[in-house]
Amino acid sequence: MDVCDLSPGYVRAIAPYQPGKPISELERELGLTEIVKLASNENPLGPSPKALAAIQKALPELARYPDGNGFELKAAICRKFNVTMDQVVLGNGSNDVLEMVARAFLAPGIAAVYSQHAFAVYPLAVQAIGAKGIEVPARNYGHDLEAMLEAIDEDTRIVFIANPNNPTGTVVQPAQLLGFLRRVPRTVVVVLDEAYYEYLPQDMKSASPAWIGEFPNLVVTRTFSKAYGLAALRVGFALAQPRIAELMNRVRQPFNVNTLGQVAATAALDDAEFVAKSVALNRAGMMQITTGLIELKLPFIPSYGNFVCFEVGDANAVFQKLLRKGVIVRPVANYGLPQHLRVSVGLESENARFLAALREVLAA
Repeated sequence: MDVCDLSPGYVRAIAPYQPGKPISELERELGLTEIVKLASNENPLGPSPKALAAIQKALPELARYPDGNGFELKAAICRKFNVTMDQVVLGNGSNDVLEMVARAFLAPGIAAVYSQHAFAVYPLAVQAIGAKGIEVPARNYGHDLEAMLEAIDEDTRIVFIANPNNPTGTVVQPAQLLGFLRRVPRTVVVVLDEAYYEYLPQDMKSASPAWIGEFPNLVVTRTFSKAYGLAALRVGFALAQPRIAELMNRVRQPFNVNTLGQVAATAALDDAEFVAKSVALNRAGMMQITTGLIELKLPFIPSYGNFVCFEVGDANAVFQKLLRKGVIVRPVANYGLPQHLRVSVGLESENARFLAALREVLAA
């Protein structure tokens, strides 16, 4: 018997997370040089200038280990969200804190509830522990909160909610979230994943950090990979009651957020002007892309993130043809959407190139 056969069956059954195709990979495969990547929901403006300056200043310290407690970044988060230091958990991207919640509360035989078409990391984190994943059918491509409540049983310890949701871009209104939280048993941790929170219109933004005081079973997660433009540095965080945060920190890897990530995120958190500029660019780009999709008579899911999911029939064939034109988008068949592609909002010129390439592919 091979030693790998002795790995738990639930680990051997995992289908690894598939990220968006990197530009360098497409360059190697097809020899292309002018490539537009609109596959991974990155900020087309790049990082905040304040973050770049902070990185430059920190470079001489790379021989030193990071601050394992992330004091300065935690302090900045506390000032921003009016929480205390013992309520903050730092992660190597928000994926990391999502997995910490799973490791802290799940075990074989214990269940987590999440929606169909929701972020792929939820079932991966659950399966890696040997816990039971309960996928609730989506409603209009989004979370059916009533059905998710009904899916909770005595073995359930976590409910994951992505708001806005990736890859569909759907959103749950604050009043609906509050109603849901008030009905969830306090023995169930509700993880509110707000990776795309900054892109929401003001009237759709929840006061989720403040809700933690009312709901001791609530965990709010955010990231610096999207609106803050720091995807390569992998910085995320969770806000929770101290007892939950302490459990998450028990399973957190030492030095999980590197020095450059910490200083860049601290600086970026203070750059409201850059975030506002990023959100405005996204709003204009979303209009540009959806207008183009309407002209092409392609159905799409109205999105509140920095991406849009559209229906195109043979999605894989269209994806491959777009690649040959140097345009990278994201297939989402693994999310239960085999006829859809997801495109990130880019710069005006990148959006225009995507739409032109799509038009040529569909006309061929």
